[in-house]
Amino acid sequence: MVRRERVETPRLVLVPIPRDVAAEILDGNLSGVRAGEGWPLEDSLVPMRTAARYDVEPGWFVTLSDLVIGDCHTHGWVPDDQGSIEIGYNLAEAYRGRGYGTELVTGLSRWLLGQAGVERIVARRVPVENVPSRRALERAGFVLEKADDQYSWYALTTTD
Repeated sequence: MVRRERVETPRLVLVPIPRDVAAEILDGNLSGVRAGEGWPLEDSLVPMRTAARYDVEPGWFVTLSDLVIGDCHTHGWVPDDQGSIEIGYNLAEAYRGRGYGTELVTGLSRWLLGQAGVERIVARRVPVENVPSRRALERAGFVLEKADDQYSWYALTTTD
């Protein structure tokens, strides 16, 4: 099982989300965090709800000087049989276009690849029209594996 730990990048700190704070956020109470403008997004709440349902750790806050500007998580808590683990991430709109997406994806991926049993990081079903997210993945070293009219699938392996 991948245990969430603090991950530091040059400008950001990925901080494990405590379960009780996630529960408060889901109840609409943001008093346990310094929320940046526009955070949380609706897409931020989905993985928190899933984590609460399965009573597991929800993921990480993406912080900039202790201000929560986004969040990231893994889909599942253990790598699959091929050693793959899927990531997801969100940044509040006010913090986009500054390289934070690339930085958080790079930091999270490097940390995950250092965990036992993790050989490959994947980002599946990335909407084709979400060009900034796709660029962040590509700048972080992810390789496009396939795409259709709606979605793109990316991967980063220990050999990339």
